[in-house]
Amino acid sequence: MATPMLRWCCPGRRWIFAGIGGGSRHGRGVPTGSTSSGKKGQSSVAQQPLITAQKPRKGEREWAAVVGLEIHAQIASNSKLFSGSQVDFAAPPNSLVSFFDASLPGTLPVLNRRCVEAAVMTGLALDCHINRKSLFDRKHYFYADLPAGYQITQQRLPIAVNGSLAYSVCVGKRWSQMVTRTVGVKQIQLEQDSGKSLHDNLRSQTLIDLNRAEGQLRVDANISVHHPGEPLGVRTEVKNLNSARFLAKAIDYEIQRQISELENGGKILNETRSFDYKLGCTVPMRDKEGKQDYRFMPEPNLPPLLLYDSGSLPTGADPQQVIDIDQLRERLPELPRVTREKLVRQYGMLPEHSFALLNEVGLLEFFQNVIKETRAEPKKVTSWVLNTFLGFLKQQNLAVSESPVTPSALAELLDLLDRKAISSSAAKQVFEELWRSKGKTPAQMVAEKKLELMQDAEALEQLCRSMLEAHPQVVTDVKKGNPRAINKLIGLVRRATLGRADPTVIKEVLERQLSS
Repeated sequence: MATPMLRWCCPGRRWIFAGIGGGSRHGRGVPTGSTSSGKKGQSSVAQQPLITAQKPRKGEREWAAVVGLEIHAQIASNSKLFSGSQVDFAAPPNSLVSFFDASLPGTLPVLNRRCVEAAVMTGLALDCHINRKSLFDRKHYFYADLPAGYQITQQRLPIAVNGSLAYSVCVGKRWSQMVTRTVGVKQIQLEQDSGKSLHDNLRSQTLIDLNRAEGQLRVDANISVHHPGEPLGVRTEVKNLNSARFLAKAIDYEIQRQISELENGGKILNETRSFDYKLGCTVPMRDKEGKQDYRFMPEPNLPPLLLYDSGSLPTGADPQQVIDIDQLRERLPELPRVTREKLVRQYGMLPEHSFALLNEVGLLEFFQNVIKETRAEPKKVTSWVLNTFLGFLKQQNLAVSESPVTPSALAELLDLLDRKAISSSAAKQVFEELWRSKGKTPAQMVAEKKLELMQDAEALEQLCRSMLEAHPQVVTDVKKGNPRAINKLIGLVRRATLGRADPTVIKEVLERQLSS
């Protein structure tokens, strides 16, 4: 109850794809882009498109789908939105409930400053217009997880509006096949969270935990389909999706379900549905056609929320009693888009590599720590971090923070490779040893396993000459232009040196001797 949540709403987005047949469509009605009522106690960012496209076959009619997302995200704060009760995930039921959370008569809401700051910073990050004045409203409905019978939200005038988010998606199998999309953000609003219903099927009863409705992220997807050029179709709302994977599956299923229904002469109902992740389909929850009026009214116990910038701060105002938007803008951390641009510019890496570094929690910090401690070129570091290091993590399903190889160890290994103390194959062997065992440095492992590259140039010259004399047929094949023959000679020399000679140096010596 009264947990700080942000609710983000965005206008619906549209894409085109092939139809299933050529039948008529039914049930035109409310556009998907309209904002749904949403969940309790959150901030809602809105509707974001998931895009699929297909070229229609001859005789087929195109379909366009419109998807709007209402995203409920929990604000990271120590206490709830309107009470001083602590926020603690998975705390014992009803252990964090104030008199206000329990809706005792005479209790009043007190707005959490941290939550307002978080909402403003979210709005700034999403390029929203921050309203200097926003209002709180009561949304009335009766359900056991809301003992007051109403939810405090921002229906009429939210804290931020009209934003946008640019993002990139991979349209093929390779990272390089990326395109940039932009989604609009309709509004961001502060909203009280509800309690959580705990269903006890064994005893046929439902219990209520008023700590909060647990879960840091929930999404409601509003989905409709129509033929291009025709009015938008009737929308359905798929409620309470809690992962990006389930969200994508629910949207894909619902689009195809609606198309199939319309192509077969059916009608789309304006209803709320849920996603059954075990079956991979959406199922009806309740009809929206006769939904209750939430009877929105101004919240009488909360005054308008007033925000300021550095030029409009009241003279002599207590800094703890006002919020300066410009000050929050300065505190805003560097956004991923800016970080990616810096990585490309500073290290000359490919854009897709910058995405990969930011997509794994902790990977960018690991990369930057390696860069600080090694003399190896950034491109070499990028390759090792994204290919070798990340590959090992994924094989064992580990997070970056769980890696047995530290940035310092990888940096030392790359230094050995950079000054040609070891070969690339030896470096990979040492990395595997670092992954399996702790306590030894790369240099110690190289010394113990005698993996140092052969530094005696004269000895290598003599060994290559002996190898040419011992294999005259291979020499003949090389001189006849067989490209594989010299690789055989390189392999023989490497075997003779127990892998301690650099293949590139061996090839240079052999080619020089063959041409003399």
